[in-house]
Formats: sequence, structure tokens, C-alpha cells
Amino acid sequence: MLGANHSALPPATYILIGIPGLGASHIWISIPFCLMYVVTLLGNGILLYIILTERSLHRPMFLFISMLATADVLLSTTTVPKTLAIFWFQAGEISFKACLAQMFLIHTIFIAESAVLTAMAFDRYIAICDPLRYTTVLTNSAIRRIGLAAITRGFCLIFPVIFLVKRLTFCQRNVLPHTYCEHMGIARLACSDITVNIWYGFMVAILAIGLDALLIAVSYGLILRAVFRLSSKDARLKALSTCSSHLCIILMFYTPAFFSFFAHRFGHHIPSYIHILLANMYVLIPPMLNPIVYGVRTKEILRRVTKLFHQCFTKSIT
Repeated sequence: MLGANHSALPPATYILIGIPGLGASHIWISIPFCLMYVVTLLGNGILLYIILTERSLHRPMFLFISMLATADVLLSTTTVPKTLAIFWFQAGEISFKACLAQMFLIHTIFIAESAVLTAMAFDRYIAICDPLRYTTVLTNSAIRRIGLAAITRGFCLIFPVIFLVKRLTFCQRNVLPHTYCEHMGIARLACSDITVNIWYGFMVAILAIGLDALLIAVSYGLILRAVFRLSSKDARLKALSTCSSHLCIILMFYTPAFFSFFAHRFGHHIPSYIHILLANMYVLIPPMLNPIVYGVRTKEILRRVTKLFHQCFTKSIT
């Protein structure tokens, strides 16, 4: 009886094995992963530096971009270094508490980033559909409250997941076929019923990610309706141009996330390495591409990035 109780405790450590079935290719896979992570740190770091040091960019749209950049850096840093350690040094061992902490941070940051994207859609809606109220609605205090609400929502939705995982019986199964710890990956190691975990995860995805995607779609539906009512063709093109970069970011963020979510829960016939690659895509690709898209599509940022690189180049040759 004592042995049965002991075996039901969660294992002291987990072993992350990386991408199942592609172990021989881990070194080659690590090269693009590492390059994307470096670009993520450099791109978002430059973006944050420019926005924080240029007072003229302390406006709602750019403050939201800085929130997005911060979330991107945190999301990548929570996962990629451990993934690279697995690929390079076979350092897949992680304690149960560290695994729970990583799971909590990944899901919390992802939900917070989704909320920031929703706030950015609202920002574009007010700027185009009700520009006279823009400065009175999106004040600095309102933006701070939105940022705090995004973090609080993510925390409140994911905190119960820790207890849902800790209540499970694991029977000392500790080999996790993944590059990082995420909720359903851990839950599937349990030898007890995980129905509550499955449905809670589904509810969180619908209430957070699904609701955010719906609100963004409604916002852009109203924006497009307002844009096509403009009499001037130049005005229509300018309005669409201001939204195009945000739409690119939204598609890059939600597309791999939704594919991963539905494949993980309903695509049981899909090979496991596809699941893991999809799960890595939404912590690698959007954080890498977000600063590039905003740097190219936003004139104020592009101008200051060019100026920054010019100054660095001038100093290096003098």
C-alpha cells in the first residue's frame, strides 16, 4: 500500500526528449531555432530601445507594440534556451517544480500576448472609426490598465492548471516527448483520468484565445466597413496601410497556435513530431517576425532604426 502511494506521487524530475522521431536531426533543427531566437532578441530589443528612448513614440500604438515585444522576448526565452540545451547537450532533465513553472509562464504569456493583440485591434478601431475620441479613450492610464488586465487574465486562467496537474496520479512516468513543458503534454503522462484537464484547457482556449480572435475579427469588420465608406481612394489606402502590419502579426500569431491546439486535441492520427514542431512554431516564428513586420511597415520605427544603424556604423569607422 505504501509503495502504491509512493508511486502515485509526481516524479521528482521529467526528461524532455525533444522532437520524437527526429533525434538524429536535432543538431540540424537547432540551427534555424538558434538563428530565430537570436533574431527575436535583437529585433525586439531594438524595437523596445527605440520606443522607450524616443518620447515622440510614447503613443498608444507604439506602447502596445512595446508590450508585444516584451511578451515575445519572454515567451521565446521561457522555451528556446531549454530546447537548444536538449538539442546540443541532451540536457533534457527538468525538475517537476521547474516544469510546472515553465508551463505556467508559457500559457500565461501567450494569453497575455493575445490580449495585447486584441487591444491593438481596438486601438486601430478607435483611430479609424472614432478618431476624435482617440486621445480621450486611449490615455496613458487606460493603456496601463489594459496591460495589467492582460497579465491578470492570463494569471487567473492558468493558475488553476497548476493544481489540476498536481492532483493527477503519475505512477512515476517521467519521459515527456516534447521540447518544453505544456499542460496537455504533462497531463498525458498521468495514469489517472485527465478529463477535467482536457475540458479546462478547452474552456481556457475558447474563453481567451477564441474570444480574442472573435473580438479582433469584429473590430476589423467594423474598420473595413468604415474604410470602404471613405470617399477618397488615398484615404482608404492610408487607412488600410495602418492596419496591414497588425493583420500580418495576428495571422502569424493565431495560425500556428490554432493548428497546434486542434492537432493536439483532435489530430490523434497526426505524427507526434508534427505536434511538437507546431508547438514550437508559435513560440518561435511570431516573436521573430513581429519586429521585422513593424520595422518595415511602420515609417516612424523604420526611420529610427535606420538612424540607429547609421549612428552605429559611423561610430565603428571613426
